[in-house]
Amino acid sequence: MTIAQSSELGITSLPDHTQLPDSDGTFVKNFQEHPQSILLTDSIQSTLDSIHPDQQYAIGQDCGIYWRLTEPPERGAECPDWFYVPNVPPSLDGKFRRSYVLWQEYIPPLIAIEFVSGDGSEERDRTPLSQISGERQKPGKFWVYEQVIRPAFSAIYEVQKASVEVYRLVENHYELVAANERGHYPIHSMGVELGIWRGQYSNVELPWLRWWDNQGNLLLTGDERARIERQRAENQRQRAEQAELELQQERQRVEAERQRAERLAELLRAQGINPEEL
Repeated sequence: MTIAQSSELGITSLPDHTQLPDSDGTFVKNFQEHPQSILLTDSIQSTLDSIHPDQQYAIGQDCGIYWRLTEPPERGAECPDWFYVPNVPPSLDGKFRRSYVLWQEYIPPLIAIEFVSGDGSEERDRTPLSQISGERQKPGKFWVYEQVIRPAFSAIYEVQKASVEVYRLVENHYELVAANERGHYPIHSMGVELGIWRGQYSNVELPWLRWWDNQGNLLLTGDERARIERQRAENQRQRAEQAELELQQERQRVEAERQRAERLAELLRAQGINPEEL
């Protein structure tokens, strides 16, 4: 049952995030998905804090977005691996969100990201709600994002192919976003780019999905920034030690030169020569 249908039936009290399940009973499909979500959140946090000085935004990681009333309720939700919603409170009534309920807040995510763990057919499924019958319980995930949840951007990331597809909502359908000269996909409303970064994160070398700013600078995690700061401090310490060593060597050279001059003066005096008259 869609929200419109519930209104037609006179249902005025719709469940909120505290009354809806926060899990569909499945589990994360591989060890890479959890650190990938953390990487996306950690590295974009300072950017979103700048965009939202009032802190009014929410990030979902493997969290359900409810878009229609069904029985069981989980059939009326999609669960992006990562999504960002601007201009909503990060918590409700002082409680962490259990899910994101469209009929409660109305604002769609600005971007939703799916991590492919199979062959990608589930993430690209465009089967409409009108064709659901028999054993099939849910419309295609791509169709739900495109026609109902309608995030401005939707991305499909495949770690095995080291690739990401980014779609932008244009009127009532998604269009593929073309990569820029850096091979990244601009998300202009966030001032960032999305792309593939090959490197080590969480002690694993993989093609990770990451953010860059619109100048092409990689957005760093807190740990990466801390490591760079530690390395900068270590370099400064080493430069200070080198400068101190060079100063000591110069002092030793000056002292050795002074002592040599004194010995020479003593030798001249022993020979009856006044060094001051030379």
